[in-house]
Amino acid sequence: MGDRRIRKIVVLGGGTAGWMSAAYLGRALGQQVSVTVLESPAVPRIGVGEATIPNLHRVLFDFLGVPEDDWMRACNASFKMGIKYVNWRTPGAGEATSRQRSGAPDEFYHLFGLLPTYQNLPLSHYWTHRALAGETAERFDRACYPQAPALDANLAPRNADGTRWTNYAWHFDAQLVADYLRQFAVDKQGAVHIEDMMTEAVLDQRGHVTGLRTQGGRLIEGDLFVDCSGFRGLLINQAMREPFLDMSDHLLNDRAVATAVPHDDEAHGVEPYTSSIAMSSGWTWKIPMLGRFGSGYVYSSRFANQDEATLEFCRMWGLDPEEQTLNQIRFRVGRNRRAWVRNVVSVGLASCFLEPLESTGIYFAYAALYQLVKHFPDKNFEPVMRDRFNREIEVMFDDSRDFVQAHFTFAPRDDTPFWRACKELPLADAIAEKVAMYRAGLPVSMPVVGEETYYDNFEAEFRNFWSNSNYYCILAGLDFLPDHSLPMLAARPELADQAEPLFARVKQEQRRILDTVPTCYDYLRQLHGK
Repeated sequence: MGDRRIRKIVVLGGGTAGWMSAAYLGRALGQQVSVTVLESPAVPRIGVGEATIPNLHRVLFDFLGVPEDDWMRACNASFKMGIKYVNWRTPGAGEATSRQRSGAPDEFYHLFGLLPTYQNLPLSHYWTHRALAGETAERFDRACYPQAPALDANLAPRNADGTRWTNYAWHFDAQLVADYLRQFAVDKQGAVHIEDMMTEAVLDQRGHVTGLRTQGGRLIEGDLFVDCSGFRGLLINQAMREPFLDMSDHLLNDRAVATAVPHDDEAHGVEPYTSSIAMSSGWTWKIPMLGRFGSGYVYSSRFANQDEATLEFCRMWGLDPEEQTLNQIRFRVGRNRRAWVRNVVSVGLASCFLEPLESTGIYFAYAALYQLVKHFPDKNFEPVMRDRFNREIEVMFDDSRDFVQAHFTFAPRDDTPFWRACKELPLADAIAEKVAMYRAGLPVSMPVVGEETYYDNFEAEFRNFWSNSNYYCILAGLDFLPDHSLPMLAARPELADQAEPLFARVKQEQRRILDTVPTCYDYLRQLHGK
C-alpha cells in the first residue's frame, strides 16, 4: 500500500489568508507535515478585512496558543461589540450621523450574543408582542440587549480588571495580522517562506498539481496545494478550471474606494463598533483603531462610476481626493462551484467573497481551514472528503449571502436607483422561507443548544451561524416587523407578563455597565501601553 499520508503542503499566496493557512495547518498537523508558502512580493494585499466576528480568537488564536492581548498589541487591534447601521431607513446623502424627520436618529445596532429565553421563546418575541400591541416604543436593540448604551458611550467590552462582560470581536490592521502570522508560522512552526512568482502549475496525468514553477527557476513540489492567490484564483480557477459562480443577481456591490483617516481619540473617544453608513449607491464602513479609522465606500459600478463614488466618499469625511491616498478595489461576489478540486483547496478570496457588510471575509478563511482539517485527506483524496468539505463551504457562503441580501431588500430606503434596484433582486428559497417564518412570528434559526454550549462549540455555531438574534437585530432595526406576534402568545397572554423581569434585568445591567466599565479609549491605551 505504501505511505499515503500527506507530507508536503504548499500555500500559494501570502496575505492574511495565506499566513493564516500556514499557521493553522502547521498547528493542526504538527511536525510530520511540512508547510511552504510561495508569496509573490509584487502582488499587493487587498487589506479590506479589518473587522471581524467574535469567534476569531477562539477558533484561530486560541487554537494557535496565542494570548489575546499579545496579538492585539502586535496588530493595533481594538474592540468591536457590534455594527452600527446609519442612514439605512431614510433618504439622504452619506453622513456619519443622520436623523429622521421626527428628529430621532436613523441608526440601530447589530449586537453580538444570543438573547435570553423564557418558556423556550427568545426575548425578541416578547418584545414583538409588546411592540405590535403598542405597549412599548423602545427599539429592539435597546430593549433586549444590555450593550446598546455602552456603545453609545464608547465603553470597552472588558471591565477595569480585564475580565470581559460581553461577547466581542476586533478591529485591526490586516497587514499587521498577516505579518504576525507569518512570523509565528516561520519562527515557531518552521514554515518555509519563498518570495517568488509562480509561472506554471505542473499537473500529472490525473490533473493533480505536483509542483509550482517560479520566475526564479524553482520547482516547489507538494502533495496538497492551498490556493490563497486572491481573486485571480491561479490554481483553483486557472489550473483546475473550476468555474466561479457570480452572485451579482443577489448583491449589487462590486467596487470599493478605501483609505485611512486620522482621528483625535482623546477628544472623541474610540468607538467599540463598526459603522455601516448608507450612501447613494451602497454604504461606507468605519473601523476605529487607536489614532485612526479605516473607511471605505462599497458601491455598485452599475449606479456610480469611480469618480462619482470617490467624490461622495471624500465629501463625507472632508477629504481632498487629489491629496488623499485612496485604494480603488474591484471585487467579485460569489464562490467557486467547488472550493476543493482534486488536490487544490481554495481559501480566502480565491474561494469566495461576500461584500464586507457583515465582516465575513476573514471568517470564511478560518472556517474553511477548520473544515479542511476536519476532512483532511491522504494521497488517495477520497471523493467523500472533498464532497463533504465543498458542501460545508457552499452552505456557509450561501447562508451568509442570503443574510446580507436581506439588509438591502428590507431597508426602507428607495430614494436612489441603487436602493430601488436592491428591492427587485430575487431571494433564494432558503431566505424566502426564513422571512416567511419571521413574518408569521416564528423564531428564525434558533440554536439547538444553550448559549454557553453554543459559544464553546464552533461546530454548532458554524451550522447555525446567523441566528434568530441576528435576524431580529437587522429586520427589526430596519422597521420590518412580523405581521403579528407568535399565536401562542395571543393564546397565553400571561407569558408576556411573566417575561417582564427579563426586560427589567436588561435595564439593570445597562445601568451597571455605565457606572463601572472604562472607556474603550482608556482601556486600549493601557493595553497598548500608550
